Amino acid sequence: MALVVYNDLTRKKELFETIENGKVRFYVCGPTVYDFFHIGNARPFVLFDVFRRYLEATGYKVTFVQNFTDIDDKMIRRANEMGITVPELAEKFIAEYFEDADALGIRRADIHPRATHEIDEIIKIVKTLIDKGHAYEKDGDVYFSVVSFPEYGKLSKQSIDELVSGARIEVDERKNNPLDFALWKASKPGEPFWESPWGNGRPGWHIECSAMSTKYLGDSIDIHGGGSDLVFPHHENEIAQSECASGCQFVKYWLHNAYIMIDKEKMSKSLGNFMTVRDIRNKFNPLVLRFFLLSAHYRSPINFSKEGLDQAQSALERINNCYADLKFAVANRKSCTKDNSLAETVAKAYLGYTDAMDDDFNTAGALGCVFDVVRAVNVHLTENDGFCEEGLKSAKEFFDNVNCVFGFFNSECDEVPDAEIEALLEERAEARKSKNFKRSDEIRDLLASKGITIEDTPQGARWKKHI
Repeated sequence: MALVVYNDLTRKKELFETIENGKVRFYVCGPTVYDFFHIGNARPFVLFDVFRRYLEATGYKVTFVQNFTDIDDKMIRRANEMGITVPELAEKFIAEYFEDADALGIRRADIHPRATHEIDEIIKIVKTLIDKGHAYEKDGDVYFSVVSFPEYGKLSKQSIDELVSGARIEVDERKNNPLDFALWKASKPGEPFWESPWGNGRPGWHIECSAMSTKYLGDSIDIHGGGSDLVFPHHENEIAQSECASGCQFVKYWLHNAYIMIDKEKMSKSLGNFMTVRDIRNKFNPLVLRFFLLSAHYRSPINFSKEGLDQAQSALERINNCYADLKFAVANRKSCTKDNSLAETVAKAYLGYTDAMDDDFNTAGALGCVFDVVRAVNVHLTENDGFCEEGLKSAKEFFDNVNCVFGFFNSECDEVPDAEIEALLEERAEARKSKNFKRSDEIRDLLASKGITIEDTPQGARWKKHI
């Protein structure tokens, strides 16, 4: 089965075909760095990390760009509240973003551009839009003229008239049309500013992504991702300004994830029902949140609750325990059986896993196939006197391949690396051999305090990490 994705631009599933053979230009809207990011932000960050990993695992060369918005009204207000400059605020929360993202197993983008580092590119595009008659200047502000782009509304599937009647937009007499949006904002007293042909000012929000995408990926890209709340106006405006500036189709496939719900209401700061990833990390292993976010299809809303996290923790522990048992069996296999049922189950599950992922990145369906293998491995290890070498190796290869995409086992987040555990186990074995039981018990207690349980078996000591 070839990869198909649901394209929000056409509202249907389409065969995934890259603009340039074998190469994927992938842009994802990143955070506005004025605070810790919340679990609603975490969902697209985790999902698009997995999509990127899967594309790479299936042979594509992916260039992945995720931006930082480091100048806007929220950042100016927060910096003033904290008594620091906007650049200082940005540096602080970019560092905090990476700490939480790393803990969630989110790989760094190939490029993490910042809006304030791309002012020249932004000004260049704004000038092009003015020259082509798609934008106009009023008192130092520059606005995009939506009526100059007849296809405006093609992503949200609404006409300009429908958008005007349904929009909650403040009346601004400087605009030719209520839907016209700012490309450049004249500076106000006390605000950061940059020089431009229209006077001192700063970029509007929407133009940032167009400038950064164009600079690092070109005029046309394969995938643009983000939350469904960004469809209008942000992504609609990106399309308009980008296509008017370049004359090319901006994005081939638009992918948007659904909301996170809390008590069946959309999570939002205005409702006060949001939690940051940092909050979750204080109570759960961050990989539990990663697993939870992957447990539903990305286009389906997911209801967040402690019960949901508890279930995710139990499920992830099942996978981790199975993998630990599997590694131990592979390393300490003493006898063989000709039973090929495990290898056959793994082969079937791998086909199911790839079919699920090829069907619009169905992570929930793929996880079902992972648990098929977990059950089969557990049965094989408990009901057979001897182990099937082929089955064990195929099961371990399955978990290793899936982990490269899903990131279940993120050793970078482990408090104690595997190599250090193995060294302590060797020291404990020597202590037991020399009857230094005090040291043996000290090592057991030390590892237990790190969430690692030691089990002594005839084949030697084995260990498991608790999630």
